[in-house]
Amino acid sequence: MEEELRLSDGSVSAPSTCWLNPHTGFFGTIKNSPSDFVVTEISLCGCMVSDVHSESCRGAEETDQEPCVPFRKRLKKAEEIWDNVGSVESSSGCLSLGGSEGLEDSCSEATGCNSPGSVFRSVKLAPGSALDSFLDVAVADSLERFARLVEAWITQEEGDGEGTVFSLGVFPDKSHRADIHRAVRQKYPFLKTLTIGAEILVKPDGNYSGLSRLLSRREAGDFLRFLDSRDKNSTFTFSPDGSKDHRKAVHHFVSKRFGKMVEAKSFPERGGDGGHQRAAITVRFRERFAFGKKRSADDCPEAPATYTAFTLRKENTETLDAIGILAAELGVVPSDFSYAGIKDKKAVSFQTVVVKNVTPRRLDVKKARLQSKGLKVYNIRLAPQHLRLGQLWGNHFNIVVRGVRKHQGDDPEASLSDRVLEAIHNVKEKGFVNFYGLQRFGLGQNVQADQIGLALLKEHLVQAVHLFFTPEEGNNPVNKAKRHFLLTGDVKATLALMPDYKTRERLMLRALNRYGTDQEGCAQAWLSIPHSMRLLYIHSYCSKVWNQAVSYRVKTYGLRPVEGDLVIAESAEASSSQNDRVHVVTAEDQKANLYSIDQIVLPMPGNSTQYPSNQLDQWYQETLARDGLKTCKFRLPALHLNIPGCYRRLLAHPQHLAWQWLGDGDVAPVSRDCHPVDECGAVSDSLSLTFSLRPSCYATECLREVMKSSV
Repeated sequence: MEEELRLSDGSVSAPSTCWLNPHTGFFGTIKNSPSDFVVTEISLCGCMVSDVHSESCRGAEETDQEPCVPFRKRLKKAEEIWDNVGSVESSSGCLSLGGSEGLEDSCSEATGCNSPGSVFRSVKLAPGSALDSFLDVAVADSLERFARLVEAWITQEEGDGEGTVFSLGVFPDKSHRADIHRAVRQKYPFLKTLTIGAEILVKPDGNYSGLSRLLSRREAGDFLRFLDSRDKNSTFTFSPDGSKDHRKAVHHFVSKRFGKMVEAKSFPERGGDGGHQRAAITVRFRERFAFGKKRSADDCPEAPATYTAFTLRKENTETLDAIGILAAELGVVPSDFSYAGIKDKKAVSFQTVVVKNVTPRRLDVKKARLQSKGLKVYNIRLAPQHLRLGQLWGNHFNIVVRGVRKHQGDDPEASLSDRVLEAIHNVKEKGFVNFYGLQRFGLGQNVQADQIGLALLKEHLVQAVHLFFTPEEGNNPVNKAKRHFLLTGDVKATLALMPDYKTRERLMLRALNRYGTDQEGCAQAWLSIPHSMRLLYIHSYCSKVWNQAVSYRVKTYGLRPVEGDLVIAESAEASSSQNDRVHVVTAEDQKANLYSIDQIVLPMPGNSTQYPSNQLDQWYQETLARDGLKTCKFRLPALHLNIPGCYRRLLAHPQHLAWQWLGDGDVAPVSRDCHPVDECGAVSDSLSLTFSLRPSCYATECLREVMKSSV
């Protein structure tokens, strides 16, 4: 496949670093106004999403039925439990087990809990769970000496013996190991146990040493025993405390170390003197932790959640900001919304959105308020489930290019109409290089999304937060708040300054205020935003690498398949894994011309992608190493992220590509076959283009190929 290849001198951060077609192109601008760039989502059934309802895509009729919301029912019940806990006078360091007999005897109001063992009278261990019954006498004695040594380190503040490990031996039976784990932790709360193979190891528990700096050692031990009980009906109350700063320190420690498992709340002690009223912190297991990931029908008998689908029309608004507005109006969280893709900001866009646990009727009554904020909702109906990213056929574009003229230095004898016709014909027939568009990285921003993604992949979470809060030019309220955060580090004041509609920023600031601004606190801040938003930054960096890889691939090998390239096997089943469908081009394949350039794919970096077996393999490794990712596994447990990677076609093809000159007032189009001159003899400089693209293909990149210029 012989093609003339033009390489631009632009930086790699500008996606289009090479052209596919040999035409000259022309100059013009897009997005002079949002109405010049209209994006309409195309659903999987091939229907265009718009304000005109398509009955074939409804899937369900609207209903006024109110939803059954299991989570909210459990939340209401949980709040009642909190109220009951707060109305009872706190006991000192007491573990309260719901439904336990003899509780009053073990936790006397007058004396508190004098015996640590009495607190756990109701904790049910396995039959015969005394530690001595599980271990040989010699092993039990050695464990006792090890425990005393660790306790001495903690008592004398000589560290906690981090790195010191004691082996209890090998225990093949799983249930036997479980009994030993629990028995050790109940007897020695300052130790933690772990299993490697079938061997049980014991080591000092850093959580105990941290707690013992805030609480008495007995209370710290009792609290860890409470955690180990995993009894969803139990609560633990710390000793009443008159110091607000000390209570705050305890709250922060519990939230940081055990926040996924438990939640804590302070209740005032009755009979306080008012000026220095004491309060006690009560801890309970979180509802979702108590139920676990898998629930039986008896645990959750309510009807399944309600999902409502609708068409969202937005103008000059980011998708994530629009979701934030919707969430605030409906009283839900942004993660309750799902959508098939992110749409352009400076555009008019139509897309399907699904919201969880909101009825069509409830959304319908909010239409007027949403319209006053620049959002319109149509086609409200019930949906069977949430949407997934990429769950669409593609997008249809209606674009107006303004100021159309020939490139400077172009042949003066050439016709502008001929230039336009030639360019559109070439791209329609041969396609364009499938670069990710600039909006993927944050067009015109001081800090682009790929920079944040790289910091996250390197697990520089504090740096990533600072990059996230880097202000842009200007002095609007958002930039003022970001500058205040970077200059002062005052999270609480920044939260007060940040506008309500900046959902992501406010979610992260709340988390930073609660957990702190260190590495662990910043991890909690990133976890506070929806999973898809966290992935957005990682994918932005991977997209930048992919753009660079394509430029290198075309510059090195041209526009023909070569040995070592990757192609998607057309004969593979759609259900096959992506690696099973990828085929490496062999020398025999290249000689027989079995594959075309349209079939070539390049990998996005990830933990399960296969790289080409030619010079691109070394290029990928060198690029990742240069960015400090030589040993990156593309798994971030701290952020609950796993990036498997994927494959993307080198070329893309627009479908149903058509064009026409716009007449006076952009109303009466002039025939696409005539010269761009209107009825009054004036030259028309506005061009209308319509076409459809598959998911994740960028209209701006199609236009760059058509025009051979920045747009």
